[in-house]
Amino acid sequence: MTLVAGIDSSTQSSKVVVCDAETGTIVRSGSAPHPPGTEIHPDRWWDALQEAIGVAGGIDDVAAVSVGAQQHGMICLDETGAVVRDALLWNDTRSDGAATALIDDLGGPTAWVDETGLLPVASFTVSKLRWLADHEPENADRTAAVCLPHDWLGWRLSGSADIENLWTDRSDASGTGYFSAATGEYHDRLLQLALRGRSPRLPRVAAPHETAAHTATGARLGAGLGDNAAAALALGAGPGDCVVSLGTSGVVSAVGDRAPADYDGLVAGFADATGRQLPLVCTLNGAPVLAAVAHMLGVDLKAFSDLALSAPPGAEGLSLVPYLEGERSPNLPHTRGALHGMSGVNLTTANIARAGVEGLLCSLQYCADRIVEQGIDIRRIILVGGGARSAAVRQIAPSIFGCPVVVPEPGEYVALGAARQAAWTLTGTEEPPAWSAAAENTYEADPAPAVYAQYREASALTVGR
Repeated sequence: MTLVAGIDSSTQSSKVVVCDAETGTIVRSGSAPHPPGTEIHPDRWWDALQEAIGVAGGIDDVAAVSVGAQQHGMICLDETGAVVRDALLWNDTRSDGAATALIDDLGGPTAWVDETGLLPVASFTVSKLRWLADHEPENADRTAAVCLPHDWLGWRLSGSADIENLWTDRSDASGTGYFSAATGEYHDRLLQLALRGRSPRLPRVAAPHETAAHTATGARLGAGLGDNAAAALALGAGPGDCVVSLGTSGVVSAVGDRAPADYDGLVAGFADATGRQLPLVCTLNGAPVLAAVAHMLGVDLKAFSDLALSAPPGAEGLSLVPYLEGERSPNLPHTRGALHGMSGVNLTTANIARAGVEGLLCSLQYCADRIVEQGIDIRRIILVGGGARSAAVRQIAPSIFGCPVVVPEPGEYVALGAARQAAWTLTGTEEPPAWSAAAENTYEADPAPAVYAQYREASALTVGR
């Protein structure tokens, strides 16, 4: 049996899966936690990875390895390959003002979207580099190369300390703010704009199935990939598929061949792991909305789900707008949630529960609509994340999205996507290996456009427009 390994270096932990290269069956696995915080020395990720590899029984016997990781971070290296300062993670918001300044410096949103398919926000690498140039100019001066978490970990696995040997892939590069998924090219002038004239080395962009380097034991190292692209690869998502991840936040992404150009900045022009596009929209409010409404009703999540399913579609006119933490899609950071359409008849626990589920799903349908407006076809929803454990979410989702909803069994899909990419380096084929699909259930229901229209009206009332 030929083995491959996939690594997921997420915000919270390092995970390793060792799989049969032919079928994708997991043979063994391991994990180790990362320290908390939004500013961390990359060595802590390396330490956790070594621990996870040990728990998994080692990877000396694998033929190939790939790394999937959290996107958008900033790792700065000096000429010798040493880390200049602690890495800033995607969720470090100190660069919010820098993002706004960069948009103005280039002449507004249109110019950024035309060049990169993105509008800078605090999480993107380009914004963090502007913050570095303005607040730590001495560290900016020392920076000879800039890379991302998966780039750095793959490079470390290769044993190299030479910054000329750094590599990345399209999916992760597309989240930096100085790379275009549409053209597959860096925009060096945007990097220089961020760093106020400085021009450090960037990792070369490896092809999706390329062997980028080798480990000390001779195993192939794949291009690596960003976490959303890795999950899509593991799930076998292709054109027409939309992956909805319902975790702490909501992430809606769809595989297609057309690069988006959303001048509102909601649809980010990311790339997938196969050479296609992966336009993506992210919300602030995800599965915690369900927990919050259940807590308000004084029930556990199972009882909450049962209540929601006992109420009719539309909750007799009751709508919950789930902007409990503000919202980023649409961009309303200071808005809060609201319950609309209350009457003496419909204000029941069942209707409130139903409105909570429908409101959360409708907020995700809003994101899917924005992707469709970019010319991307959506024919099927693949629903993953903690929120997919709710029976009410699973059963109501197809009526809101208006298409079949597939719910795979829970799994480490980022690590599995990385492992599938590792197996791809062994095949030399145009497409990744056809691994055995995860067990899944498909849910279908009659579309309920009236429920979404009711929600959109409530949403407009909430924000005053």
